[in-house]
Amino acid sequence: MAKYLIDSIGCIKYNEFRKKFLILLFFYFLMSSIKSLTTKIIEFRDARKWKEFHTPKNLALSLVIETGELFEIMQWKKDQDILTDINKLKPQLEDELADIAIYLLLLAHEFGINLDTAIQRKIAKNWKKYPLDKKAEFEKE
Repeated sequence: MAKYLIDSIGCIKYNEFRKKFLILLFFYFLMSSIKSLTTKIIEFRDARKWKEFHTPKNLALSLVIETGELFEIMQWKKDQDILTDINKLKPQLEDELADIAIYLLLLAHEFGINLDTAIQRKIAKNWKKYPLDKKAEFEKE
């Protein structure tokens, strides 16, 4: 039986219900997408017989290297300049973010970590760690 949040006058807190529904919907699509992408990446890797090189250490190092390449695109630029030049930078950013995601999915696969579940658990932890009614240290009063 579903539990609905009820406000002080007995009305369903629609925004809270809607927010949780949208989060669940997002995770449904994310889970199927992550699984599908991982399958495609593994097929690509295995067709080239690269598995022997995709050790956890090598994948973690590759993840760091690709993250460095992402930073290189933005090096010496101000945030506003990056946003202003986004159309010019977007193809490079897409490539580097895709490389990072590929290595992340491969690493999770090698460790036997279900990223769908891990992400959901982490978000739940973050909701508890950073409740809406408590300001973060970096937020201004």
